[in-house]
Amino acid sequence: MIKQINQDTLCDLITKAAHSPRLRQNLNMHPAPEDDVQRLAIAMEPGTYVRIHRHPHTWEMLTALRGRFLVLIYDASGKVTDRLWLGAETRLLEIPANTWHSVLSLDEGGVIFEVKHGAYQPVLEQDYLPGTPPEGDERVKATLEWYAKAEEGEIFAL
Repeated sequence: MIKQINQDTLCDLITKAAHSPRLRQNLNMHPAPEDDVQRLAIAMEPGTYVRIHRHPHTWEMLTALRGRFLVLIYDASGKVTDRLWLGAETRLLEIPANTWHSVLSLDEGGVIFEVKHGAYQPVLEQDYLPGTPPEGDERVKATLEWYAKAEEGEIFAL
């Protein structure tokens, strides 16, 4: 069976994200969480929080289907080592395994397409950068504001 994401699919996904408490919604293209290759579209509204994290077991490939996203790459101390504008200068990027990163949605109706190797594995607490607030924490708003302004060489600290 051919799988596709068309404009109606995008609009439905974006509407669901806008009405979600987390301001994001995913559409899995892979048949099951155990699939060898995870493939999904993720609608991400501005204000959704992607905590600084890493995937020790896999690389992660991202492309913007709609909108722009700021992808920040960090070293183990939380220092920003790269600032990438996905959907603007950068059309597609592949983040190596074990690389600390975060994503900031810049536009309403933004959708990222993500590909990862291996069965689904939730991010474990040790794979979130120490000192970063969990979802729902009162410091999340300040973290998102820091993401937007962080320059290469700056170290995450709230």
